Amino acid sequence: MAPIRVVVVDDSALVRGLLAEIINREPDMTCIGTASDALAAREMIRALDPDVITLDVEMPRMDGLAFLERLMRLRPMPVVMVSTLTERGAQATLRALELGAVDFVAKPRIGAAGGLRGLACELTAKLRVASCASFASLRRAARPAPIDPATPVSLRDTGPNDRVVFIGASTGGTEATRAILMRLPADAPPILITQHMPPGFTRSYAERLDRQCRIRVSEARDGEPLRRGHALVAPGGRQLSVEHSASGLRARVVDGEPVNRHQPSVEVLFDSAARSVGAAAIGIMLSGMGADGAAAMKAMRNAGAWNLAQDEASCVVFGMPREAIAAGAVHEVLPLDAIAGRLIERIAAALPAPLASA
Repeated sequence: MAPIRVVVVDDSALVRGLLAEIINREPDMTCIGTASDALAAREMIRALDPDVITLDVEMPRMDGLAFLERLMRLRPMPVVMVSTLTERGAQATLRALELGAVDFVAKPRIGAAGGLRGLACELTAKLRVASCASFASLRRAARPAPIDPATPVSLRDTGPNDRVVFIGASTGGTEATRAILMRLPADAPPILITQHMPPGFTRSYAERLDRQCRIRVSEARDGEPLRRGHALVAPGGRQLSVEHSASGLRARVVDGEPVNRHQPSVEVLFDSAARSVGAAAIGIMLSGMGADGAAAMKAMRNAGAWNLAQDEASCVVFGMPREAIAAGAVHEVLPLDAIAGRLIERIAAALPAPLASA
């Protein structure tokens, strides 16, 4: 197969050289050009027609977000953002994902050897995924339809079968999760979310969702009780699970070890759902690469949970839903735009979950 052709866009000559060197070390990709600003990048993209670009947020003449917005409107193509580990960088990165960027990597501290090795592994993996991402679905996910006015204004009277919703996601999942949460009523059941995201970004992600949704959204804290109308996001670099306490279900947040190479890991969250919530759980597997959470989602189904997965046509990357479906963990496969409505129907009906097949 032809190598993945990458253009690097960054105002720092040092960063441009570093990223180009990382890319050119890989046998399946090549850096075909570097640009120091958006205007130079525009001409290079026209001339070279790359498969993927990396894009810095803060650049002279035109910032990365303004360039990305124009690019996705006029010439959509895979973009991986390169972000700083600051609150400002996190906010800009989340906006970039809304505008259509596939994913992002965080710049390491220059001189940190371990950080550079980690950057190389993360960057090349995400470039490979981005090169085959579905852009039609990415753009749909970035522009969720308005909330249906017919959506129930209250779900409190759902009988004794109160549910807890568990969401797992990776690449493309930030916007897929947002599209679902924005459609939920303010008193939706408790929701726990594991999104593959590094430390320094999950708090900003939760705060952004909290401003945009009718439910409350925050980064999970250890020991926090689960509440209606409140979604908890797994902190980057830590593991989120749910457990019983004397007063009810609580979030458990620990440092732990990576599981399936991820921290937070969907496997950890879904496994706790199977053990602690059982038939009252609803599992949702959204866009993402790899197989994290597939085995634990099957355990959820075996425990009586009702599970669904995002369909291939609406996923940016179908890997995680595909693996969950192949594992026999999923009851329904739905397009992204249909998931929130089906979730509301399921909760409002207050029916017991379907029995798992033998």
